[in-house]
Formats: sequence, structure tokens, C-alpha cells
Amino acid sequence: MRFAYLAFFENPEGGQLAVSAADVETVSEIIKLTPGLTGANLYTPETTQDLYNPTEEAPIFGMQLYFDELSALEDAMAPAGHLRQLAASGVLSSIRGAKATQQAMYVRHFPVDDAALDIAANGNPCSYVVHYAGPAQDLNVWMHHYVTHHPQVMRTFPGIRGIEVLSRVDWTGFLPWERVNHMQRNRVMFDSQAALTAALQSPARIAMREDFKTFPPFEGGNSHFPMETHIIRP
Repeated sequence: MRFAYLAFFENPEGGQLAVSAADVETVSEIIKLTPGLTGANLYTPETTQDLYNPTEEAPIFGMQLYFDELSALEDAMAPAGHLRQLAASGVLSSIRGAKATQQAMYVRHFPVDDAALDIAANGNPCSYVVHYAGPAQDLNVWMHHYVTHHPQVMRTFPGIRGIEVLSRVDWTGFLPWERVNHMQRNRVMFDSQAALTAALQSPARIAMREDFKTFPPFEGGNSHFPMETHIIRP
């Protein structure tokens, strides 16, 4: 799962849209039949409390689709590609009018001490999705520092089940949504919203904050969103 296609949908200013269960199921049925797909996550908003970051309005829906090769991702996004179905008029009708953005990225996976999920016992896991729009003063220095320091601190979160750091790539695709070029995104995953909240109140969160202070200079800030994670297997 070396590459990922990401799309996030946000409420327009003053909007109160919410994605329907029927729309999530429709998207799931389309995605799971995608040629070359190795896995996918569908995201719906959760709530949590962090020691440092203020609560932000999370996207109302998101998707993260994994492929082993960039060419497979691009084939799915081609003018006649399988995933063009996602833009059909009857799909995601519950959030028509939402602001949609998309990006393809390279995925770095980092080890955790126990990656096992028990969805039958705990329900869908919860991801903490982080966006760094950028730019960095020196992206090369930024990325080297980040991947050699921060995931190692993330690993100390109690109950962490997964760590990803995503960086941008050039890509082709023809879904009719705004393309963005964030310099980086991250995702950490936990068994549940409660497990994520406990981690964000733990001593590991303090260590994360201290490590953040050592980051090379960058602009654009960052955003943090707790998202219920519906895992799809092809």
C-alpha cells in the first residue's frame, strides 16, 4: 500500500450537511471493486479532546484509497476509470454542495508495538488525520527531520494501532474536485474514539508537543481531525 488517493468533503460556510449511511454504503460498494485497490478507509467525523490543539470542524466525509503502484491509482482515476463513478449525480447526494478536495500521495508506514484490531469487540477504529498544507522553508530538511523523529514518538502512544506519514507526488486523475498539494499528511489509528482521547491525554502527547518544538521552519499550520474509520477490503 505505497500510494494513496485522498478526498475530503467539508461543509460550506454556515452549512450543516451530514453524509448519509446510504451514501457511505454506495461509495463502499463502488470502491471495493476498483481494479488494483489494496485497501481503503472511509472517514466520518468523531469528537475528541486534546491537551493542546483546539477542537476544529472535521470534514463531513473522507476517503483514503490505497494502491501498490501509482499507475494503478491513475488508471482508476482516468477519464474512463472505475472511480469516475464516484462523481455520478446519484452518489454522495446527501452532501451535495460540500467543498471537495483531492490529492494523491506516497505513503510511509511506520511500526507499532501491536497493530491488531478487534472490530467485532470495539467497533470501527478511530483515526487522527493530520494535514500540513505547507510550505516548509526547506522541504527536504523538513521531511528528513519529521520521518526520523516524530513517528518514533507517536509509537509511544498507548494503544496505537497504525502510523502513516504521507508526502506529495505528481499524479493524473479526472475526478471533478479541487486538487490540493499539501506538503504532508499523517494518520494514526486507535481502537476507538475513547482510545484516541486517552492517548491525547497521555504523557506521550506531552512528548509529541516537545518534539513539535524542534521542527524545521514551516508555514500553513496544521489541522487535526478525529475520524471514525470504516475499513474496506477489495
